[in-house]
Amino acid sequence: MPVTAATFAAVDIGSNSCRLKIARIVAHRLKVLHEDREVTRLGTSVFETGLISPDAMAMTLKALKRFQKAVQEHGVEQIRVVATAAMRDARNAQAFLTWAKAETGWTIEVISGLEEGRLIHRGIMTYELGTAGKVILVDVGGGSCEITLSEQKRLKETISLSLGAVRLTQEFIPMDPPSEEGLARMKQFIARELRRAHKRINPGIVPLVIATSGTAAALAEAHAALAKPVAKAGRATRSASGAAAGVAAASITTPKEVRRLAAKLCKMNNTERAAVPGVGPKRAEIIVAGAVVYAELLESFNLPGFRYSDLGLRDGILAQMLAEKDDRATAHQQFEKERWESVLTTAKRFGVNLRQAEPVRNHTMQLYSDLSALHQLPGEYENWLAVAATLSDTGKFINHQGHHRHTQYVISSTEIYGYTMQQRTIISAIARYLGKSRPQPGDRAMRNIPAQEHTNVLKSVVLLRLATALNQDRASDVLKVFARVYPKRVLLELQEGRTGAELELWSLRKEADYFREVFGRELFVRLV
Repeated sequence: MPVTAATFAAVDIGSNSCRLKIARIVAHRLKVLHEDREVTRLGTSVFETGLISPDAMAMTLKALKRFQKAVQEHGVEQIRVVATAAMRDARNAQAFLTWAKAETGWTIEVISGLEEGRLIHRGIMTYELGTAGKVILVDVGGGSCEITLSEQKRLKETISLSLGAVRLTQEFIPMDPPSEEGLARMKQFIARELRRAHKRINPGIVPLVIATSGTAAALAEAHAALAKPVAKAGRATRSASGAAAGVAAASITTPKEVRRLAAKLCKMNNTERAAVPGVGPKRAEIIVAGAVVYAELLESFNLPGFRYSDLGLRDGILAQMLAEKDDRATAHQQFEKERWESVLTTAKRFGVNLRQAEPVRNHTMQLYSDLSALHQLPGEYENWLAVAATLSDTGKFINHQGHHRHTQYVISSTEIYGYTMQQRTIISAIARYLGKSRPQPGDRAMRNIPAQEHTNVLKSVVLLRLATALNQDRASDVLKVFARVYPKRVLLELQEGRTGAELELWSLRKEADYFREVFGRELFVRLV
């Protein structure tokens, strides 16, 4: 069913700042209701010591509590809170996650650099016009830099590099103004990271580069202001991101202009940089590193320059929530298509025979539908079961012996577009228990799954086990099954294939005890 009215919130806990965006579904599109941003420098101590400092934790938590008030005031029904590079690197990240959970009730999801790039791509492609051709997306954040190649609004390749402005400043140019030696070492490091990017991304001629985040906004506005009379620049209105509205959004900042601006900024101290339009006191300390990254990147890839967009990670999160919830939204079909393509790519990568996996998936979906009155699983489990069925043999890529354990590891630790870490953990647990073992609360596969989901996982495991039992290496002779639900029993009727159905009959009857344990009903199986 389409969702006609719902309010979503996205929180991005970055290495330099925290951002909030709240939006409501209006006519199957999102209307922004509220935005907020706070510079917290969560990554400063992480990139120096490997630990989040108590002050950074307290400052970030203060911002989150302010965000929480806005979320409550706007009646938000669904929120997703993600953290990026600093939390990925911090050895004490779990301590902060636990503290934040206790204070706000929010579960913070630490996403990978690849997922960050994918979500930024989704945000840009959903709302930016003129992105139907070949486009490079660049996001230089506080801890990392995501570079993404898009063609016809489809993600072709993305990579995350350790080229965040806070990280580089802390490691190479902590002095004010930066030393020549530090700048030289930083440029060498940037060049090394960009060589790694070239191995993954070979864009050729790209007519459009879109840059997001605060560094790009500052560079675009600074260039526009320095290139025009101060009086005109001073009259520009400012957007929620801090960039001059109309200036950054419409103009292209060329490599020469970025290089010239970077050279000027390198010679200034913090006070002088803070006075540059678009930079300000909070970004003055890290703008040099960000400017040099953009200059080196544009020249390295022979790009024409960049156009700034105030869209970013939080917009991608909101767009994905809309696509997941409203099947009449424009982005829904594209999201589902891309998500399933990622599942199939993962299956092929780990040597899954899709011809054999398809009947298992089809039987799983049929049982999910026919037994819906019995299992009463939440709607999202239909898709998760389909993924578990398709990827249930990925563990054989590692070793046929004990491959169910390997399957659980592969699914939970592999990037699959459109699935959060917790969702992959649930899917991996469903696919894990197709052998002799049964799910137990203390198992490795179940340990990180919320307790309220355990019963749903158990039910899903049973459905997938039944579908697996129906497919004993018979891809060319698939059985038909008819399910009937009665008050005290469930009847499965098999239509015998060309090669009989004795093995499937025996396999299904073996599941009767576990079926009764989970569903509290007898399972009967017969041939028709």
